[in-house]
Amino acid sequence: MPVTRGFLGRRRTARPDRLPPGQYDAGSAWPTLTAEATPRLDLDAWRMTVDGAVESRQEWTWSDVQAMPGSSYVGDIHCVTTWSKFDMTFTGVSVDTLLEAARPTAAARFVMAHSTTGYTTNLPLEDVTGGKAWVVWSVDGKPLPTGHGGPVRLLVPHLYFWKSAKWITRLELMARDRPGFWEQNGYHDRGDPWLEQRYQGDP
Repeated sequence: MPVTRGFLGRRRTARPDRLPPGQYDAGSAWPTLTAEATPRLDLDAWRMTVDGAVESRQEWTWSDVQAMPGSSYVGDIHCVTTWSKFDMTFTGVSVDTLLEAARPTAAARFVMAHSTTGYTTNLPLEDVTGGKAWVVWSVDGKPLPTGHGGPVRLLVPHLYFWKSAKWITRLELMARDRPGFWEQNGYHDRGDPWLEQRYQGDP
């Protein structure tokens, strides 16, 4: 199973170099934050869809995505509320694998991630391709907890964690960008933690 050791392809050993500005090391804690009520998902009914600006709309069942080639991310995550958590291992399927099946059109430049709760978040297509994003269902060798998006969430670890939509059900490819839930409420469109892109107007 392919393993990506952080966005830069390697682990940085000096912890201060791994902590973006304005963040603190959460240690063993993993704070649970959400904008909506925690849903209960029926995996028999769950579907993962990739549509929009694609040549072939795709839809997979839970069994379908479980049967895809597995991929893992080993590294750090950073929340806009200022905590960071080091040395996590997430396992699932690479977004590249899903997009390869759907074949984005030449017009596709952005992605809207949709959750079963109605939550949305927008991302540039380049931020979810090239081994930078996953649909994951396992963390540190255990099933992803419901409060952290289980049974399945998007993982885009090089951006602030609100971009890693919990309870993911759909990736909509778009020719033009449009804001998601938090982006409509003042958060930055991209959310790079190293640039402190927390709110609209940040660099």
